[in-house]
Amino acid sequence: MTDELFFIVEMIGIIAFSISGAVTAYKKQMDLFGIMILGACTALGGGVLRDVMLGITPPTMFQDPAYAAVAALVSVVVFLPWVQKLLAGNRAYEIIMLVMDSLGLGVFTVMGIQTALRKDPGYNAFLLVAVGVLTGVGGGVLRDVLAGERPYVFVKHFYACASLFGALAIVILKNHISLSISYFIGGSLVVALRLLAAIFHWKLPKPGRRIFEEAGGMSSPLQVPRLYVKQP
Repeated sequence: MTDELFFIVEMIGIIAFSISGAVTAYKKQMDLFGIMILGACTALGGGVLRDVMLGITPPTMFQDPAYAAVAALVSVVVFLPWVQKLLAGNRAYEIIMLVMDSLGLGVFTVMGIQTALRKDPGYNAFLLVAVGVLTGVGGGVLRDVLAGERPYVFVKHFYACASLFGALAIVILKNHISLSISYFIGGSLVVALRLLAAIFHWKLPKPGRRIFEEAGGMSSPLQVPRLYVKQP
């Protein structure tokens, strides 16, 4: 993949993730500043976590303000009332966002591994996979935490696993074929798995309440006993 094409797809991912963060902030009734921050954190948070993990200081988003500017601008556009009316319940918007989000996840996963290998080609496979997945899903986790929600990647769909399998594919294939081809195959696998998971509603199994109760678990939140002191 050429640098120009990679940059274009990267910007598509930033736009998609920015919209995701901004829409979440809008639903949480945040003000314009909150919408911009959540949009930027969603789009760029994974990259910041990656750079911190790799010891890259200052993080890339602070070295090149273009990324933050795009994320902030997209978030401001989402804030506009007529844009919200246009997006609400629009099936075409949902499909476009799904495709853009899938592309972004694939590109960010590849970017994480690419950045790690550029810093040190000797990094082990475990670190490369971890950095790839963190770059891909880290922004979404930050978005949900800041919005007071359970992170989406832990409760719905086959999201983080798509990034994981793509990262594993890159790490395995890079020792047998050229690095650029392994990037393309791994990124394409992430996109394909993400789209298929959304279309066919793939989800990882979760323990049901009945199973939890039969195993002796609590069916209600933990009740802390109140201590009474006998009055003399």
